[in-house]
Amino acid sequence: MEPDEGGRPLVLVADPLAEAGLARLREVAQVEVRLKLTEAELVALIPRFEALLVRSETKVTAPVIAAGIALRVIGRAGVGVDNIDVEAATHRGILVVNAPTGNTVAAAEHTLALMLALARNVARGDASLRAGRWDRAQLVGSELRGKTLLVVGLGKIGAEVARMATGLQMRVLGFDPLVAPERGPHLGVVVTSLEDGLAQADVLTVHTPLNDATRGMIGAPQLALLPAGARVLNVGRGGIIDESALAEAVTSGHLAGAAVDVFTKEPPPPDHPLLQDPRILVTPHLGASTVEAQLSVATDVAEQVCDVLAGRPARWAVNSPQVSPEEAAVVVPYQDLAARLGSLWSQLGGGSVRQVELEYRGEAARVQPGAITAAALGGLLGRFSHDPVTPVNAGEVARQHGIRVVERRSSEAGSLAGSLVLRVDGEGCGEIEGSVVLGEPRVVRLEGLSMDLVPQGRLIVLRHHDRPGLIGELGQLLGGDNVNIAEMRVGRDAPRGRAVTAVRIDDPVGPGLEERLRAIPGVESLHLVEL
Repeated sequence: MEPDEGGRPLVLVADPLAEAGLARLREVAQVEVRLKLTEAELVALIPRFEALLVRSETKVTAPVIAAGIALRVIGRAGVGVDNIDVEAATHRGILVVNAPTGNTVAAAEHTLALMLALARNVARGDASLRAGRWDRAQLVGSELRGKTLLVVGLGKIGAEVARMATGLQMRVLGFDPLVAPERGPHLGVVVTSLEDGLAQADVLTVHTPLNDATRGMIGAPQLALLPAGARVLNVGRGGIIDESALAEAVTSGHLAGAAVDVFTKEPPPPDHPLLQDPRILVTPHLGASTVEAQLSVATDVAEQVCDVLAGRPARWAVNSPQVSPEEAAVVVPYQDLAARLGSLWSQLGGGSVRQVELEYRGEAARVQPGAITAAALGGLLGRFSHDPVTPVNAGEVARQHGIRVVERRSSEAGSLAGSLVLRVDGEGCGEIEGSVVLGEPRVVRLEGLSMDLVPQGRLIVLRHHDRPGLIGELGQLLGGDNVNIAEMRVGRDAPRGRAVTAVRIDDPVGPGLEERLRAIPGVESLHLVEL
């Protein structure tokens, strides 16, 4: 396909898209629909196109993005962008947009449909009757009224599931690392810890994003905490629940049943353990498959692609827009610093958050702070938030979780050219200060203690009492397990007082070594950090 005489841009649609979305695209562009492309076919085809639209089937990999020499925008007709290499797109300056609100009701309704079908043995009853049996006595169900539902992940879909379940007169508990307990009444849930929630739940449903923090978060130990006879649903993302462990928990009789709409590999192979037990109800990723949802996500993403092609901002950008050239020299290094400070906080036992304050000092106070603040929120919230946290939606994601964001500026930066102070009102570390030194991010203060640490790589961070021999014991234990120390930084308030030590290591720390490190006398807390 070649551009027409009007020079209209070329748009490739690689997955099925509702006709309303295609019609909107055709108003401003030439549209080619090519479905079920292999990676090699997509790599060969993509160089001519300025925009690419996909749903969940097509994988937009780094090779595809590298071949897209004319690409300006990638649109995802849906919420999750795990099938798009967003990092590669960002590196190339390609905007990624999604449609995060269009399928909320569809996914929530499918969750409730599976919950009801599971409780009343609908699928098993249908199968037995079609097989010529009348198994009423073997298929006695249970009511949902009065039962306890645990919703893991209180983003848009999780909150909607909670609202619907309340209408069924269920008692609803919620777990989300970013939601403080006082936010519970606004969502209609009682906010709890994961362990306490599991111990009380008659039904568990998960609605978190799939990332390093949530992959396998519900495994055999967590399933064992559920009361006998509980039921488990996954209409979120394949991989959040350990599929083999879930199948075993049903087969053993500990769980009364499960309902699964999403799988680690889709479609699952015929011998997949979740397909072997009739007490496990399965559907082929139908959470967003309603006429209304498909129309909504198609028109939402098409409208954004049209905006980007016309030079207008997108409503739901997943990655950061470019920084103005005038401020890039200062903003870009501080963006990197801010993201690392936020991620460091989240890995130092970060929990529920009420307020995030960023204080800009010296040179950092002389630029527009929005992109830097968003980078900090991305690092801080991104490990747990259901939505990507970007300069476009950072404030909205924070507001959805009841988090107040405060920016302050000070012309004074002490002996530093500039610095950024991250203060968090919530659970976990209270304050981290960082600076940029010769273009390199540095942590200069951690929990009120001076330090000079490059926040990158694999770190062990421990809070402890400053006492003779503690650092030696730490080194001996690491050396005994063949873990090489690359760097060590110590901050303390006084000799034999409060101290924080950060150790950069070249090798991973296994569970056994971690426990021995925690057991060193004087160690108050220990966290393994990856930056």
